[in-house]
Amino acid sequence: MIDISHSMILYGEDRITPAKKVAMALSELIITKYPKDTLDIIVFGDDAWEIQIKDLPYLQVGPYHTNTVAGLELAMDILKRRKNPNKQIMMITDGKPTCIKKGKKYFKNSFGLDRTIVNRTLALALKAKKLHIPVTTFMIARDPYLVNFVDQFTLANGGKAFYSSLQGLGEFIFMDYKTNKRKSRN
Repeated sequence: MIDISHSMILYGEDRITPAKKVAMALSELIITKYPKDTLDIIVFGDDAWEIQIKDLPYLQVGPYHTNTVAGLELAMDILKRRKNPNKQIMMITDGKPTCIKKGKKYFKNSFGLDRTIVNRTLALALKAKKLHIPVTTFMIARDPYLVNFVDQFTLANGGKAFYSSLQGLGEFIFMDYKTNKRKSRN
């Protein structure tokens, strides 16, 4: 899952370029070293949708809010259909969910962490845990209140969280993917 909300380029910080590079490198690693594995790439802004590997270099941030719930729902739907025993979600984000869909309308709030949005996001973290789908969050922002939210999300899911500078992001993702592969073979 790759966050393509406006905050991924906010305040002059380009977070989307490193996210794209890491996703491209990870897809190459999986295709060449783990050809039996599957990789589905989801981007999320106001909504979530799948993209193809070939589209990664052209990925752009939109005028979107961050609907982490939509991304997680789509990822879990895809993984529930897979027969693979080892399922995981890797999410690259700046950590701040700001949007959910209620019926046909969007509920958006960019100011602080909205309790309604946070509660829905944490509920999905618990649902993924019940489905034995760990979420590894690669957070590329350092705001203390966002770190606190990602800590809560990780605790609810039982997954992992890595807090990275933009330059160290790729190293964390490759370390986590290889670690998870070793675990599944033992």
